[in-house]
Amino acid sequence: QVQFVESGGGLVQPGRSLRLTCATSASIFDRYYMAWYRQSPGKQRELVAHISISGATDYADSVEGRFTISRDNDKNTMYLQMNNLEPEDTAVYYCNGLDVKFPWGQGTQVTVSS
Repeated sequence: QVQFVESGGGLVQPGRSLRLTCATSASIFDRYYMAWYRQSPGKQRELVAHISISGATDYADSVEGRFTISRDNDKNTMYLQMNNLEPEDTAVYYCNGLDVKFPWGQGTQVTVSS
């Protein structure tokens, strides 16, 4: 059974940075693009960024230039470096295969507030 474990969230002031980590199984990294999603209260889960097996990346317009997605296939681990955080970035962040919705992990809460 596939498991995703997200970590690294927290409470930060606007303009600060956080680095999120996603740990999963080796088979996932061998077979699928990986993605970060987020969900705020009252809104549908949103695709934030994704990365191919070779490392090609794509970002939502709202985060491009501020967030960087990366992956380490040897460690079966994916990261999301979030810089210049804004209150609008407040959400629970999840990782999963891109367009392959395995069971969701618990997510990690990111709160950006003064």
